[in-house]
Amino acid sequence: MGGWTNPLIVDWFGNYVRVVYKLYADRVKTWLTINEAIVFCDYGYNSGDYAPKVKEPEFAPFLCNKHVLLAHAKAYRIFDQEFRPKYTGRISIPNNMLWIEPFYPKDVELAELGRENAVGRYCHPIFSESGGWPLSIEKAMLEYSLTHGYNESTLPSFTDEQKAFVKGTADFLAMNHYTSYMIRPAKLGEDIGFWFLNGSPHLNAILEHPPNALYGASKLLPFYPEGIRRQMAWLKKQYGNIDILITENGYASAGNQLDDYGRIDFYKAYLEQVLLSIKVDNVSVIGFTAWSLLDNFEWTQGYEVKFGLYELDLEDPDRRRTPRASAHFYACVIKNRTLDETCLNKQFIAGRSYQSNARNTASITLYSGNILLTFLFLFYIVDIL
Repeated sequence: MGGWTNPLIVDWFGNYVRVVYKLYADRVKTWLTINEAIVFCDYGYNSGDYAPKVKEPEFAPFLCNKHVLLAHAKAYRIFDQEFRPKYTGRISIPNNMLWIEPFYPKDVELAELGRENAVGRYCHPIFSESGGWPLSIEKAMLEYSLTHGYNESTLPSFTDEQKAFVKGTADFLAMNHYTSYMIRPAKLGEDIGFWFLNGSPHLNAILEHPPNALYGASKLLPFYPEGIRRQMAWLKKQYGNIDILITENGYASAGNQLDDYGRIDFYKAYLEQVLLSIKVDNVSVIGFTAWSLLDNFEWTQGYEVKFGLYELDLEDPDRRRTPRASAHFYACVIKNRTLDETCLNKQFIAGRSYQSNARNTASITLYSGNILLTFLFLFYIVDIL
C-alpha cells in the first residue's frame, strides 16, 4: 500500500486517532502523535534498513515527510473539533532533533541549511508564521532536482489549503535530543552516504562527529551536552517563545552494567545545559523526559544497546528489573531538585535502598515554578506544588 508515501495514510491515521481519542481522551492529557519521523522517513528510505525495507532516496523521504505532517495535522484537527470541547489536552509531534554545527568556520551557512534539513522540514510547516517548507530547503531541493535531470523539485509542494491545515497544529514543541554533528562540504568524489547519519547528497555535504567527543555504547551518539542548549536557543529564534517539552534524552550502554556512572555523567551534563537554557536563555522548557525507564528493543540494534535506568534481565523468565546507579542518581535529582554533589556521591548512590517491588512502575511528574519535570521512574510519586 506504500506506507507513509501513500497520501491515503492521512485519512487512515485520522480514523485510527479518532478511536484512540474515544477510548482515552477522558484520562490522557498530553498527546504525541507520530514519533521521530526523521528516522523512518529520512533514514528509513535513504538506507532501506527499516520497514517497509524500501530504499528510494529521491522521492520517498519527502513524500513520507509531507504525509506525516498532514496526518499529524489531521489528528490535531480531529481533537480540536470533536474532543477538545469536552476534554482538555495538549498535542504535539516529537522528532529526533540533531543539532548541527559548522565543521569549518566558513561553513556557517551550510550548517544553517543542515539544521533546516534536519529540523526545519518537520517544524517549519507547523510552528512558523508562514507555514510550508523552509524557503532555503525549497531552493536547495529545486537546484538539486534540476541538476539531476528532473523537471521539477522532488520535494512535494504544499497547496495553500494544506499549508493552512498544518500550520499551528501543536500546543507545544516536542523534542527528542541525543547528540550533535558537524557539517562540511563534500569533497570531489567523496562518498556522501545518506541522511541523517553520514551526509546529504541533496546538500552535497558530509556529517562529522565533534572532535574528541566521548561515547557510550553507540558510536552514532557522541556526547555533546552543549548541543541541547544550542538546539533550543535556535528553536526559540526560529519559532518564538514556544513551550518546549524534551520528550527523549538518554545514554547508551551495553552488557550487564549496574554501576553506570557514564550515564550519570551524561544526565548531569545535559541537565546542566537545560538549566542554562531556562535561567540564561529564557527558553520556556516545560519538561524533561529521560529515555528510558528500562532497557527496551532499540530499532535494528535490538537489545544490544541499553538506555534504561533499570536493567532488564532477559535471561530471567520474569524479566527481573534491577535499578542501575543512574536510577538512584535520578531519584535523588527528582527528590532534591538539585544537581549539586549530593546526588553524585558514589557511596550515597550505592547505599540507597528502595521498595523492592520492581514490577510496579509509574511515571513521576513533579511541578516546580514554571517547569514541569516528567521523569520516567518507579516506586513512588511525589508532587511538589
